[in-house]
Amino acid sequence: MSNFIVKKVAVLGAGVMGAQIAAHLANAEVPVVLFDLPAKEGDPNGIGKKAVDGLKKLQPSPLATKDRVAYIDAANYEQHLEQLKGCDLIIEAIAEKLEWKDDLYRKISPFIAPDAIIASNTSGLSINRLAEGLPAALRPNFCGIHFFNPPRYMHLVELIATRETNAAMLDNLESWVVSRLGKGVVRALDTPNFVANRVGVFSILAVMHHTQQFGLGFDEVDGLTGPLIGRPKSATYRTADVVGLDTMAHVIKTMQDTLPSDPWHKYYAAPAWLQALIAKGALGQKTKGGIFRKEGKAIKVLDIKAQDYRDSAGDVDADVLAILKNRNPAEKFAQLRASSHPQAKFLWAIFRDIFHYVAVHLEGIANNARDVDFAMRWGFGWSQGPFETWQAAGWKAIAEAVRDDIAAGKAMSDVPLPAWVFARDGVHAADGSFSASSNTLQARSNLPVYQRQIFPERVLSEKQVQGETLWENGSVRLWKLPQVDAEIGILSITSKNHTLGRDVILGVQEAVARAERDLKGLVIWHEAPFAFGANLKEVVEGIAAGKFDLLDEYVGEFQKASMTFKYAKVPVIAAVQGMA
Repeated sequence: MSNFIVKKVAVLGAGVMGAQIAAHLANAEVPVVLFDLPAKEGDPNGIGKKAVDGLKKLQPSPLATKDRVAYIDAANYEQHLEQLKGCDLIIEAIAEKLEWKDDLYRKISPFIAPDAIIASNTSGLSINRLAEGLPAALRPNFCGIHFFNPPRYMHLVELIATRETNAAMLDNLESWVVSRLGKGVVRALDTPNFVANRVGVFSILAVMHHTQQFGLGFDEVDGLTGPLIGRPKSATYRTADVVGLDTMAHVIKTMQDTLPSDPWHKYYAAPAWLQALIAKGALGQKTKGGIFRKEGKAIKVLDIKAQDYRDSAGDVDADVLAILKNRNPAEKFAQLRASSHPQAKFLWAIFRDIFHYVAVHLEGIANNARDVDFAMRWGFGWSQGPFETWQAAGWKAIAEAVRDDIAAGKAMSDVPLPAWVFARDGVHAADGSFSASSNTLQARSNLPVYQRQIFPERVLSEKQVQGETLWENGSVRLWKLPQVDAEIGILSITSKNHTLGRDVILGVQEAVARAERDLKGLVIWHEAPFAFGANLKEVVEGIAAGKFDLLDEYVGEFQKASMTFKYAKVPVIAAVQGMA
């Protein structure tokens, strides 16, 4: 692989995404020229400068520190196209209108250096079609680079090649995006909405469909489709409000227009209630009201039946909650399917239809099942991707249940599951993930940037690094990887959710003492979450038993453990991943 260096980047379009992509580049200390149209009045760079100033006010902040804006220069297309000649990477992030992009590509083409990479941040337009707007000589260096909003916080970047994209160029770009920008890359196929939005938007449409089918409220559904099933707190309808209901409708319309033969095509339409809200200008968070709205301190939710807003509750039935708390995935899904409660029937339906959807579409939208699962984890914040969830719940049992529901007319589509589903026991294995297009397991990318990752994020059933255990108790493990560095120890907390109980607090002190005696350094690492905090169960049990002396001892040992890390005789580094 050649020595690929990006000294300067141009971002075309100073809108919400363009400005925040520029901000994340600035976080990585990459100089950026942020282009937009010349302002009609005042400073010609006024649009770009306003966008840069706005970055300082956004929450959550797109900037690591406010002074990072010094890496961003505002420019306009009329006066500063010459600056493109000094840019190694040009990211186009203007509105999703094909004719506008074509016009911009014609305008910038004479100023692009021969070796520069041109990439579009389109969220779903055809990359091959966009490439046609460029001269033939530039097309090998063109691809899609789809960041997720907000770019600083969302881990996913989808890279999409065209038929003419230079393979070595794409490898270089992927390596740079991973190592310099800290992103997780999925190579997507050039299909409408690519991987994450294709699956994620269908998932939202399935939720909307089954909300009405089972007569549930929007707040009730958000109570069900958030952390209880491993999804973000914003769940479904709050997420729609945050994204913007008009934006949501636009993405749905893209699927409707570009996927006419899709077996689920009839569902690619904004529901009547969503269209009515948009017509009234109730677009969600940006207009201070959509599906939810705030009245004083009260959160109100739209009630379709009453055609008005009511207090938001979002109560989950106690029996359904008990099912969701079952830690055995196979039992949990069997119980959801067997339950007669509308909330349980709703949950089984949304999972069934997403399993059905990804199985049918895997061959056409992604290189393998791992890419689908990572796309949903990194782009939509799911704790597990759909294939991981299916496999964890028992591949064959779920496949048979989905097949039976299709036959009974309960599923959203009557298209049968692909034959490969019944020929396998799952899609993830120790050595790779299933590719429907090649009918084989595909290993991870062998790019050098990934060989440097000792602990990459894994999917279900993937090989786990074991290492050599030096010492452990029930809640802490001290170990090392001799093949990497025999003199560096790794301290991993092994308690449930990595909570900090008495065994952990005493264990880390012992581990540091052993590291000081036998090692040259110590890294605190384990898979996410990093820590949920104190083991409150131990604390509550101690209070209930009146053992206040033990609580005093607990606090004292905790402080002692903190000082042990601070004053250790060897370097101690915390490699934080997930909640901390």
